[in-house]
Amino acid sequence: MNIMIAGGSGFLGKSLTRSLLADGHKVFVLTRGAAVPAGAQAVSWDAKTTRGWGHLVNEMDVMIHLAGKTLASWPWTAATKQAFHDSRVLPGLALAQAIREASHRPGLFIQQSGINHYGLRGDIADESTPPGDDFLARLTVKWEDATKAVEELGVRRIVIRTAVVLGKGEGMLGLMALPVRLFVGGPMGDGKFAVPWIHVNDWVGAVRHLMSNQDACGVYNLIAPTPTSNTEFNRALASVLHRPYWFPTPTFLLRILLGEMSVLVVEGRFSKPKRLIESGYRFQFEGAREALSDLFG
Repeated sequence: MNIMIAGGSGFLGKSLTRSLLADGHKVFVLTRGAAVPAGAQAVSWDAKTTRGWGHLVNEMDVMIHLAGKTLASWPWTAATKQAFHDSRVLPGLALAQAIREASHRPGLFIQQSGINHYGLRGDIADESTPPGDDFLARLTVKWEDATKAVEELGVRRIVIRTAVVLGKGEGMLGLMALPVRLFVGGPMGDGKFAVPWIHVNDWVGAVRHLMSNQDACGVYNLIAPTPTSNTEFNRALASVLHRPYWFPTPTFLLRILLGEMSVLVVEGRFSKPKRLIESGYRFQFEGAREALSDLFG
């Protein structure tokens, strides 16, 4: 298949691209100059318009929108929050416009989103749970809505609400492990809030599973099936890294140090991958300890 990925030069995009290339697919990566995996075709774009690349959509079987500035960007100033919005929504609008203008449209469009769609508090959420009303939840709604128009154009659309993806030397795992490595590991705040995570192998596996399932459409939560609290995650991390688990970090201190960004480390709602499991996907890594052992072992 011919597959176009926006955001294909990032951690997740590269992981997915390598998997697709290994199986003989042809991958086109929309990029603003960043390096792409060997074997993929880099396509220049401005992440705002269809200029210079829109005609390629006529050749695509699948299009995937993974673009977006990482939330691990401190501090969350007004300009940073606007960048979170623009780096997600503007590329989505451009991708939808390219499909609208195409004479031959792809059969599938995959839209990345965040598991924080469901808000920071509440009972365990699944795909039917309505969105929250905090900044991150509202951001995911706008992110998803940017490409909703492709459904009206007859393109099957899948929305993947993704948890923190754990990868060796990639993503946020290094930052999450830093306090433990420095022998000050312990619970953040009261440690009871959720740490939503998924192993990178399962993230890639779930995306590939949904791509190959012709009945798959709508929203799927890409998150490990075992609910994990901050205490449980950090305790497993300390054990795998052979470090002590003893130094709790007060919530008020994290709020002072991180400002609004502190919601990433002191709040979080438990969620489950209900529809993904119902679709037949089987996780390689269901628990935090086995996932972390694989990545650090």
